[in-house]
Amino acid sequence: MFESRVTRPVLAFAVFAFLAASVGATEVTLNAPGVSKDFGEKLRRSSLSIATAAGEDVTPQDMLAAAQADYARLVGVLYAAGYFGGVIKINVDGQEAANIPPLSTPKRIDRVTLDVRPGAPFFFSTARIAPLANGTTLPEGFAKGQQARGDLIGEAAAAGILRWREVGYAKAKVVSQEITADHKKHTLSADIGLSQGPWLRFGNLNIARQGRVRDKRIREIAGLPTGDVYSPDEVRKAATRLRRTGAFRSVVLEENESTGPSDTLDITADLTDAKRRRVGVGAELSSLEGLTLSGFWLHRNLLGGAERLRFDGEISGIGGDSGGIDYRLSTRFERPATFTPDTSLFLLAKLEELDDPDYRERNIQLGAGLSHIFSDKLTGEAGITYRYTEIDDDLGSRSIQHLIFPLRLTLDKRDNALDATKGFYIDLHTDPFIGLDESTTGARVYADTRVYRSFGANDGVTLAARAQLGSVAGASTADVPPDMLFFSGGAGTVRGQPYQSLAVELSGGRRVGGRSFMAFSGEVRADITDKLGLVVFADTGFVGQDAWATENGNWHSGAGIGARYTTGVGPIRVDVATPIDGSSGTDFELYIGIGQAF
Repeated sequence: MFESRVTRPVLAFAVFAFLAASVGATEVTLNAPGVSKDFGEKLRRSSLSIATAAGEDVTPQDMLAAAQADYARLVGVLYAAGYFGGVIKINVDGQEAANIPPLSTPKRIDRVTLDVRPGAPFFFSTARIAPLANGTTLPEGFAKGQQARGDLIGEAAAAGILRWREVGYAKAKVVSQEITADHKKHTLSADIGLSQGPWLRFGNLNIARQGRVRDKRIREIAGLPTGDVYSPDEVRKAATRLRRTGAFRSVVLEENESTGPSDTLDITADLTDAKRRRVGVGAELSSLEGLTLSGFWLHRNLLGGAERLRFDGEISGIGGDSGGIDYRLSTRFERPATFTPDTSLFLLAKLEELDDPDYRERNIQLGAGLSHIFSDKLTGEAGITYRYTEIDDDLGSRSIQHLIFPLRLTLDKRDNALDATKGFYIDLHTDPFIGLDESTTGARVYADTRVYRSFGANDGVTLAARAQLGSVAGASTADVPPDMLFFSGGAGTVRGQPYQSLAVELSGGRRVGGRSFMAFSGEVRADITDKLGLVVFADTGFVGQDAWATENGNWHSGAGIGARYTTGVGPIRVDVATPIDGSSGTDFELYIGIGQAF
């Protein structure tokens, strides 16, 4: 049985951290009078005795070893916080743990008491580190007169070395350290000496062992700038480029111990190949839209240059009430490091049959383009796509052909794509198109923006907002494929409203997609436990006939509540929503999936 409690002795004005853990008859107590609750918790977490006592099948030898190891562990916590005159006593059934010989372990240990007396805090009398490169930022507390936390000394040394490395001195290191504690004055003198070493340039990228990806391609993908001044950020970027190909299970880039001719520094890549093929499946359920089944097959190294070939298939609308069943089959080939290390070439093909309430569409798309990673947060894509579409809707039956020039820019500053609590996300699409038959030329524009803010204890409450805006300009409704027009209603727009229930109403009861679109969503997400959360949300959407939302348009809205259960792959989402306006009645809609709604 494991028990934990905190006691506060009134006369000593001390804060006690008391934790008892029994394995059989063993009890562990931590006594640290005079410390704050947070610092007491740090001591408790560092104690090996406490951790060992909470385990299973613990022997007396285990407990004695843990108790004797706790001297150094607890001292480390005191030093890190600036207490250099502390006293630690560890009592094992009435005996000081340090005095018990390893070969005289008791047959039974009933009680271990950890008594920690931090003493008075120490303050820096000297806090110096030299030489420093221009632009070095030392920890704020590393200064004369500040509390002499031991961890600040290490942080200051690391900051000094890092700055030297950032300006090309890869071999910077600590060469001297004079640290003296004056126990009478309760002061600490810390004088750290650095050596920056030689100013270096990048040498070669060496491959430690032969794998399935060709060495030449590894160097092209890594993009290590041979001949340029050394920068740890360039090494990090090279490792990131290799990892994001998916062709490697592990990527380690190590600097050579010795420098090369003309003050160059070689880097060695130690790479482990990932499995070349991967298969995945997924499912999502909605009470109205029915069941969606999806799957993919992926090859991570098709031609020996970390090329990716992926096939995706999806069947949606199974058992739903949102038209018929939709089918999608697509393939995409990507070649990383084309033209630049951060630019990939892609080829794509796609077949679709969409049986929606207001139209039926069959299309084939063939395209090519380039994607570019500008930074960890900003990506872009540009290409050209040929599209042939056959359409049956309330405007009649027809076929149209387009040459589309898709452009996309995505800025993602969320802390977690599946369960964001802070940051924002902006996704912009612009698809200019040229009609190849008698269709007119135009452009489709779509923007999706999301923002997240958290507050409260442990940021347990998150406010999430989303805005979607779209427009089709230059072409008439009949000259645009229906799935490039806009509808509203369903999981991706307005929950509670039937799928694509909002469209443009024409004479005779006819319905078509709109050329203008707006949707706004807001959620309040609250953590109930570490795993369980509740959500309250409201959505509203607009669809208009013209490109600028000035004529023949309507709004509808929905609201609801939901639950989230955190898993290793993202939260399981269950939402129940109902319409709050429009002519959709008062039915409820159920949505189940992985990840937050947005």
